[in-house]
Amino acid sequence: MSTAISKVRKETPSISYSNNSPSDGFSSCVIAQGTKIEGNFQSGENVRLDGTVVGEFSCDKKLVVGKDGKVEGSIRARDAMIMGFVSGDVEVSGLLQLDKTAVVTGNITAGNLAIEDGARFDGFCKMAK
Repeated sequence: MSTAISKVRKETPSISYSNNSPSDGFSSCVIAQGTKIEGNFQSGENVRLDGTVVGEFSCDKKLVVGKDGKVEGSIRARDAMIMGFVSGDVEVSGLLQLDKTAVVTGNITAGNLAIEDGARFDGFCKMAK
């Protein structure tokens, strides 16, 4: 009696993003529309948020808050693009981009800041290195 053993090869799924999404060659986390996270969220990778996070949000790399994305709490990230809604302070050490659909209520601290015509921002802004 012979036993056949087959090797199972697991492939890492590839995720591709458009220009407005994280794409610096590292792994990414996607929080889909309809998903709600209550509590603090922390990621060492890029994050695309199309759902809702209620609590502190920390991302070591790039955060993209999609048009349907919502954060009710503070944000810390290396780089960020906001197209959705944020109610809380935003601290970005690199580039913070506010898309024309962004609504931010809270103070901003950023290394660099780009605000597209139409974006709404209510708070104080500090440029820091």
